[in-house]
Amino acid sequence: MTTAALEPRVGRRCHNPLNSLHAAHYFSPDLGEELAAIGVTHPRAVNFAVRAAALGPVGPGAVTAAFYNYKHELVAEHVPAVWRTATPEQVLAARTRAVDATLRRLLGDETVASDGMAEAARLALRAAEGCSRAARPLYSAHADLPVPEEPHLALWHAATLLREHRGDGHLAALMSAELDGLEALVTHTATGRGMTPSWVFTTRGWTRAEWDAAAGRLRGRGLLDAEDELTERGLALREEIEAQTDRLDRAPYEHLGAEGVARLTELAVGFARAATAAGAYPADLIGKR
Repeated sequence: MTTAALEPRVGRRCHNPLNSLHAAHYFSPDLGEELAAIGVTHPRAVNFAVRAAALGPVGPGAVTAAFYNYKHELVAEHVPAVWRTATPEQVLAARTRAVDATLRRLLGDETVASDGMAEAARLALRAAEGCSRAARPLYSAHADLPVPEEPHLALWHAATLLREHRGDGHLAALMSAELDGLEALVTHTATGRGMTPSWVFTTRGWTRAEWDAAAGRLRGRGLLDAEDELTERGLALREEIEAQTDRLDRAPYEHLGAEGVARLTELAVGFARAATAAGAYPADLIGKR
């Protein structure tokens, strides 16, 4: 049942640890092993395949559009070629096996089988009932997938739905702010909460020259200063982007209600902290340098 509007950042605070739990599999050796078993070995092909598989055997244009901040030429190196190696259905099955192994390794079998895990799955799935499909291709494609029976996989599935729902809305906010994919990355990194440039170059396909050119465009708009730090105008723009994203993503958390959101946040924070402590993420992933 839908409830009254919540404080704007409540949904963001719930989403963040859920997103962290979702994203752990991208850095997991289990994912590489499972995809290699079906013939997909290049790290970038693995990344594109597992996130895009829910869309079906799409071409590079659809992936670039849906992912927003990847260089199209990098996407085109691996899509649609990856679908000639493994079908989307095979990729999705391999991803599920990898997520199962990853969560068990990071959290432990006792946590995976706990009442808290089952409760978190129920709450997250209930929140996802409030999501909407319109103009949200990655969310909508994942919403077509069946809900796994095991609670830890059901929680991961729901976290994925909530992540992609917010992410699709976030792209609308970035477009409204007139930030292209690379400019969005540069400004996010400048906040200190985004990926380091080295990770952007490795995973998104951009070069240092392209990064510097984007920074130059942002300086021209008064969003970065001479040291590539966000100006007051740049900080205000990033804050408005997040606020607009919150507005576009409020429905699932209003649907769950304040008490449910608070409890889901508590549980998700615990799981995310445990995963991080177990080494889920590279130490040099986040930062300005």
